[in-house]
Amino acid sequence: MAHATVEQQQPATGTTLVVLVGLAVTFLLFMAFLNVVKSGNIVNESNLLFAALIFYSGAGALYLGFGVTGTPSYLKFASFSTSLGLVANTAAIAHRWYESGHAPFSSVYEMLLSFVWTLAVLTLVAEKKYGVKVIGTVTMPVAIVGVVLMQLLRTDVHPLVPALQSTWLHVHVTLAMLAYAACALSFALAMMFLIQDHIKTETVLAVTSASTLAVYASIVLTRFEKWGGLNLVAWNPESKSEVFISKGVRLFVVVPDLGWLLTLTLLVVAAPLVLYGLARWKKTHSDTLLTLANRAVFLSILLQVMTAIMFVLRARDGRYPSLDADGLFPTTLAASPFILSGLVGGVFISLLYLLLLWRRPDLERSLPSSDNLDRITYKTICLAFPLLTLMIASGAYWANQTWGSYWSWDPKETWAAITWLVYALYLHMRITRGWRGRRAAYFAIGGFAVVMFTFFGVTYLLPGLHAYA
Repeated sequence: MAHATVEQQQPATGTTLVVLVGLAVTFLLFMAFLNVVKSGNIVNESNLLFAALIFYSGAGALYLGFGVTGTPSYLKFASFSTSLGLVANTAAIAHRWYESGHAPFSSVYEMLLSFVWTLAVLTLVAEKKYGVKVIGTVTMPVAIVGVVLMQLLRTDVHPLVPALQSTWLHVHVTLAMLAYAACALSFALAMMFLIQDHIKTETVLAVTSASTLAVYASIVLTRFEKWGGLNLVAWNPESKSEVFISKGVRLFVVVPDLGWLLTLTLLVVAAPLVLYGLARWKKTHSDTLLTLANRAVFLSILLQVMTAIMFVLRARDGRYPSLDADGLFPTTLAASPFILSGLVGGVFISLLYLLLLWRRPDLERSLPSSDNLDRITYKTICLAFPLLTLMIASGAYWANQTWGSYWSWDPKETWAAITWLVYALYLHMRITRGWRGRRAAYFAIGGFAVVMFTFFGVTYLLPGLHAYA
């Protein structure tokens, strides 16, 4: 009788979250409609992207809802919401293409637009064709962060610079976005494999905590000011661009006390990793220490959310002093898009660990076998690798036409070659040495980290001939 009662109650629980997400999506779309109806320009790129963000967020909430409750119907509606987001994303790409007169491949913003679209397509393919129903728990957070980032990056339509006025732009960047999205999918599949291969939950705790710690450490170490402020780039609202003191030297403003908040969050985020290390060292108290570590994760999520909110409130449209010039200078979220994306990404990483902690049996039941996941990951990388190869080859040919040299050891070229070598090594070790299982999964995860650095890190940390990309 008790079993029957549970079975009767489960559909109601599923309906509740679906209705709540549906109402939230409808409300947000309606409010967005009211905000733009006065302008008379409802169907534009910004509104379409906002709609895509709402649908992708709804899908992400439903995927997480499945993880928390184990209700199968959430997956069906999550897939449907992903499809609606894909439709809005497609319309945004079409609008951008029409307005600019060329394929959306000429800037980081436009490449992100194409990357998120491709990731959503591959997510639906993995769900429908290969039965990896919960792949969206990993890919949708990546898509959400991508769309948030696009909301902050410059969206101006400019004529193509001479180096980009070539048919090879379409070929090269299309191959790059397809390859990077396939790498992202292989990353998600490798994560699913590790869950199905019974990797220890505490090991995932260590990895996710270390990843979140790396996000906050990189911000604090590079932007913390000695009296507790946070350095942010000054922003010119008229030209919608960063403020430079001299050529290549940006003007920074100091937001008071925000550095202390980020430092406090850094220490709390580090606590689960420290407790995990103590648990490995003191075997006799490991269970108690791991329980404390899990509680620390929950506390860190609350503090991370508060930190992200405070960052948005302080950096959104403020005027602050600078150490390099007299007076107050404005800044905005558009001046620090990657800091905000890192903060949002840290929350998602921690939530994914809680998802595993609370609902691991449900996740394992909903996934294909570990052998199938290993095989699908391999197939995905077999798709990504030739795309990477063709991307580099087409880029080299295009570079020779434009700059008179096939290879210039530009930072973007160098890291593209490193990315290619990582995946080449994966295929080599699998084919010649028979690598399967966890070693192969770790390679897929590490390869995607290199992809992300090639895509974002090189662009902003190691500028070169590819400065526009």
